[in-house]
Amino acid sequence: MKEEICKRVLLEAEYIISTLSTLRQTATLFGVSKSTVHVDMSKRLKKLSEKKYRKIEKILDINFSEKHIRGGQATKIKYLNKQ
Repeated sequence: MKEEICKRVLLEAEYIISTLSTLRQTATLFGVSKSTVHVDMSKRLKKLSEKKYRKIEKILDINFSEKHIRGGQATKIKYLNKQ
């Protein structure tokens, strides 16, 4: 794996761990796609740091379980703003 990619993966992991952000938020901040961040966190990070991977795994599980709630809130706000 290229050194540049390794650095990005570790930076993304540190950001997610410190801010508990979502993949989408992280992708926007780092200027990469959501899919790239997902691959970075689910495959590449495991090879680089098992400890960080375990932390990220827990955070992403929480984010995934709350996804439907966030979507509902966003839709509610969207329609309230239209009125």
